[in-house]
Amino acid sequence: MAQILHAQTHFTIKNLPKIPDNDGFAGSLAGISNGALIVAGGSNFPNGGRPWNGSTKKWYYQIFVLEKPDGKWLKVGKLPRPLGYSVSLTWRDAVVCVGGSNEEGHFAESFLMRWKDRQVVFENLPGFPSTIANACGALVGDILYVAGGLEKPNAKEALHTFYTLDLSAEPVKRSWKLLPSWSGEARMLSVAASYNGKFYLFSGTNLIENTKDKSVQRVYLKDAYSYDPKTNQWAQLANLPHSTVAAPNPAFVVDNQIVVVGGDSGENAANTLVLKDKHPGFNTKIIGYDIHTDQWKTIEHFQIDSKVNAETHPNESTYLPVTTPLVAWHGGYVMPGGEVRPGTRTPRVLMIKPSRK
Repeated sequence: MAQILHAQTHFTIKNLPKIPDNDGFAGSLAGISNGALIVAGGSNFPNGGRPWNGSTKKWYYQIFVLEKPDGKWLKVGKLPRPLGYSVSLTWRDAVVCVGGSNEEGHFAESFLMRWKDRQVVFENLPGFPSTIANACGALVGDILYVAGGLEKPNAKEALHTFYTLDLSAEPVKRSWKLLPSWSGEARMLSVAASYNGKFYLFSGTNLIENTKDKSVQRVYLKDAYSYDPKTNQWAQLANLPHSTVAAPNPAFVVDNQIVVVGGDSGENAANTLVLKDKHPGFNTKIIGYDIHTDQWKTIEHFQIDSKVNAETHPNESTYLPVTTPLVAWHGGYVMPGGEVRPGTRTPRVLMIKPSRK
């Protein structure tokens, strides 16, 4: 029966109201608080700029709230600082935010955001043991797990660390604890998931320094692991069929499958400066990991809607984004903004919903 259900899994994609910004943002912090979708911060290249045209990346601190899927976005306040590329997750009535980056570097501060009495309220969490950005994380019950990441913008290797924080503990007793790391390489921009009491870690990219010119290059990874808190042990799982770097996080579960949506497979990574705005976008496959059989399969292909003016007006087209949270809300999973091709952000907000064919 499980295999039959898997074969019938289907996804519908719906556009929610766009974030009120012409360019949109990647690396935003997002989650649900008291029934409302909070999207905060992130970065872009303003006014349609691109890194190869000399544009400088800018980070933001504006907070937006959408109280219902067909509602209107509210501008409700600001983060303590411009911030993006944090670990952000929904926990109870709050959005958990860990680390992140802006023009000044990477940060260790962690906090909770709540939508309460028509305003966003902040609560501090213990600072992460190091500065960190581009990590991944997931909740197993009330326990937050954070894996990998990048300590500094100019770091020549990714982190190989695995930390946990019990959010249910009294605030004065909360503290980060270092746990054993997975057996594979260090990594950042991985995909995390939680299912049946275990933490899952998929793909990501490591960094390697070129010995000749000292440049730092990405190494795209396809390995996968699970961590069992009961035994404090990691297990290596079947490799992914392709890399899923910076795919929306955390992955979700349908019919005993952990579902990973898109991501950067690295297929066009070496040609970014050749393709520029002709880049076709990132991987469009929606893949599933069967927990019982330790197998991956392609569930579906996301159908991008590329208009004839996509090169010059990308926000009129619909792509599958990367570097964006994946937020469970109203029976679906929301991808608020993100990067749709190198240097290009989107204000589109997509909701993916599981259904049956």
